[in-house]
Amino acid sequence: MTDNFTESALSLVAPEAPTGRTAVRLVTIGPEEAGQRVDRLLTRLLGTVPRSHLFRLLRKGEVRLNGKRVKPDSRVAEGDILRVPPYREQVEPADPAAPKPVPPRLIEQIEASIIHEDERLLVLDKPSGIAVHGGSGIGFGVIEVLRASRPDETLELVHRLDRDTSGCLLVARKRSTLRSLHALLREDGFDKRYLTLVRGKWELGRKLIDAPLRTDLRVGGERTVKVDANGKSAASEFRVVQFYGRLATLLEVRLLTGRTHQIRVHAEHAGHPIAGDEKYGDAAYNDQMAELGLNRIFLHAHSIGYEDPQRQVTVSASAPLPDALKVFLDRLSSAAASSKARVREATGTRREVRRRAK
Repeated sequence: MTDNFTESALSLVAPEAPTGRTAVRLVTIGPEEAGQRVDRLLTRLLGTVPRSHLFRLLRKGEVRLNGKRVKPDSRVAEGDILRVPPYREQVEPADPAAPKPVPPRLIEQIEASIIHEDERLLVLDKPSGIAVHGGSGIGFGVIEVLRASRPDETLELVHRLDRDTSGCLLVARKRSTLRSLHALLREDGFDKRYLTLVRGKWELGRKLIDAPLRTDLRVGGERTVKVDANGKSAASEFRVVQFYGRLATLLEVRLLTGRTHQIRVHAEHAGHPIAGDEKYGDAAYNDQMAELGLNRIFLHAHSIGYEDPQRQVTVSASAPLPDALKVFLDRLSSAAASSKARVREATGTRREVRRRAK
């Protein structure tokens, strides 16, 4: 008799036998596990077994897939039979280089940012300043925090946002959901809209910027994206939401493709870099905006939507501007009004001087 892998983890791990060893288990791979690596499945099945022991079981051929020896990076298919060998639980000494546990306050912050949850999907209003995944000196990203908070779930990022960009972020709770949404992404089947504030008065109206991007460039070891005729196709549609005199313009941007740093580079290419963008922006302008209270890039993923191919329904989510950005816009509005008043006063003075000169 075999076990179905879509059951809970507790039902998959056999009770310990009198000898201190578990019994052999035969696990049938379900649709949600199809495509996963064998070593990752074993890690989930045998969560208390040290990874060194797990790989020793694989090397010795005690783990079998459909009756044959299997490599750690082999991928399973629906209906496959995975033999989980008997094992004896061990405890390895603490590794000083092992990753530190996720801070509880970070778990609370990320859990509090969830704006929608169902059996297939999590939608987060990701805070600015938190990466979507760890690496390159970043201990924990959104996905690592969620996995620590929900250890019994299979969670995967559907797409990504830059670390300092806030807003709608999708996390799949099922591999079938991940596969279907990744297929939509490849077909540009998502409606992703951002709010951004750019330098100066945008006088281009509703503007489609169709400019290919090179995303494989490195400057000082850091990824840099630039408009290049030999780059990948990239298209962004910009629409004015509000003017702030000649100081700045609030825009809604609809992504027609999803290249790295696409909005930031296209805005700079149009002559209107994003406020607070330290990589592609205007340093002097950023300093001016910082004096009004802007301490991050003004880029927020405010809505996302798509036609769900599995359920044949429209799925959409939205996240309002963070309070800090709303407060900043109020200050910017006051600054723009003061600047306009000064311009009117200066213009009136010049006219009076000319009148008296006559």
